[in-house]
Amino acid sequence: MRIVLAPDSFKESMTASQAARAMAVGVRRVVPDAVCNLVPMADGGEGTMQAVTDALGGALVETACHDALGGQIVALFGYVESRKLAVVEMAVASGLELIPPERRDVMTASTFGTGELIRAALDLGARQFIVGIGGSATNDAGAGMASALGVRFLDGDGVPLPPGGAALERLSSIDMNGLDKRLAQCWFDVACDVDNPLLGTLGASAVFGPQKGATAAQVVQLDSALARWADVLEVAIKRDVRNLPGAGAAGGLGAALAAFVPSTLRRGVDIVADAVRLAAHIRGADWVFTGEGSIDSQTSNGKTPWGVLQIANKMGVPVIMFGGRVKDDASSLLDAGAKALVPIAHNSETLQQSLTQGQANLSDAVESTMRKLPVGRESFIK
Repeated sequence: MRIVLAPDSFKESMTASQAARAMAVGVRRVVPDAVCNLVPMADGGEGTMQAVTDALGGALVETACHDALGGQIVALFGYVESRKLAVVEMAVASGLELIPPERRDVMTASTFGTGELIRAALDLGARQFIVGIGGSATNDAGAGMASALGVRFLDGDGVPLPPGGAALERLSSIDMNGLDKRLAQCWFDVACDVDNPLLGTLGASAVFGPQKGATAAQVVQLDSALARWADVLEVAIKRDVRNLPGAGAAGGLGAALAAFVPSTLRRGVDIVADAVRLAAHIRGADWVFTGEGSIDSQTSNGKTPWGVLQIANKMGVPVIMFGGRVKDDASSLLDAGAKALVPIAHNSETLQQSLTQGQANLSDAVESTMRKLPVGRESFIK
């Protein structure tokens, strides 16, 4: 028997790698000689760096950089030397959660630190990049990132603008002569699960600005500033980026990556699946086990278990999903082809106990499920 174990992380409980190992423990309690292919997964959000780096045998690299407000921090990125692949989560440098609520300032917040991570990876030799762009504190259209890579954003007097989206209202020209030449040899897969344009009522400022502390007046100002950025940029590069699906992600970082580096914006779980060659692992397997912290109606919106299910369905390999909790509205996943939805927490546990005992609970749930495999689908429904 060969089983592919391809879970996401279980937030606040275990990483994707820990979850995959816990699943393997449960499998082998029942079938000691089972072949377990451990393929840690992610969907482009938190945990992507760790999951992809672990799956490909890479290492995490520390580098000094700046947070969204210019504070000195140390952040991590993943590097797989055999592939010259860097895995960068912008949130570890430019993330909202790094800034205390009372200090957040969406008007001046910058993606400069994300650019520093990319530059550090270039220095190591990276030429392939996976960049997750969720969880930002910024609304600067990626100007900070581009600045860290050598682009200059200038006012009418030729003076570089200060950090942040608000300053882009005064943008007069963009000097790309200093853009790091190594970027022309690179390719960036940008994990982007939203399709918002850069501007307007569905754009970066209007939709995501308030989540970062922007007032109604600041939303208007930022949208105008990003429009100015797009006007100047598109004259310089002679193409439209403002209307690209995903251009508004991470306060416009999606648009900047499309403009300044060779890149594609794709659904995160698809990028991760390609990177870890999930389809090749699944081909010919007997079962696929996947999971995440919560299995619910949102799972089908591009979350890891959904992406795993789509690939396995094409290959005719049955899938069982495990969740820290399984909500009633998740039943649509059964209609989509999942053979079972298995909660791992014990009813008598508190939330904190469930989080602490996550790996043990997952092993137990997999063991119990393995003992029921010959009985059929209905035996899994709890």
